[in-house]
Amino acid sequence: MGLLQSHGRSRGARRKARLSRRRIIIHSLAQARAALAAAAELGVSVTLESAPAAGGYAGPGWWRALIDAARAAHPAADVSAVLDCGEEPGTALAALRAGVPRIRFTGAAETRERLAAIAAQRGAAVEGAAVEEDVLDLLEARDPLAASRRFLARNEESA
Repeated sequence: MGLLQSHGRSRGARRKARLSRRRIIIHSLAQARAALAAAAELGVSVTLESAPAAGGYAGPGWWRALIDAARAAHPAADVSAVLDCGEEPGTALAALRAGVPRIRFTGAAETRERLAAIAAQRGAAVEGAAVEEDVLDLLEARDPLAASRRFLARNEESA
């Protein structure tokens, strides 16, 4: 591509790509509710993510119940959710069987491809390693609502 040639991305596409990276790592229902309250208040979309490998130690049932309860508390929030299954294919399969629609698997690429094929049959998706930029981890947040507001508002201003 030449210096003056279009690269095919419009300003709107770049903005949408940035907005799709708004991710908040949650560890509890209270944190999920806080993140969704902030997103609804600001009118922005958000992706809630579990802690790394939480699929193995907390389980897909916990994740589905947590996300369902958070959505029920804030039905106006535009939210997607990702359960991190770490490098454990058995955990990833269990999450897919439990109906988790979006999981992360950080194991071997060949295994991820097989899991993705299984997920596609169920209308689910599998993603690889998370990008470490533009993410808020609420693990040690004293006030998850305030932290989520600051993070989402900051990202809205840069969009």
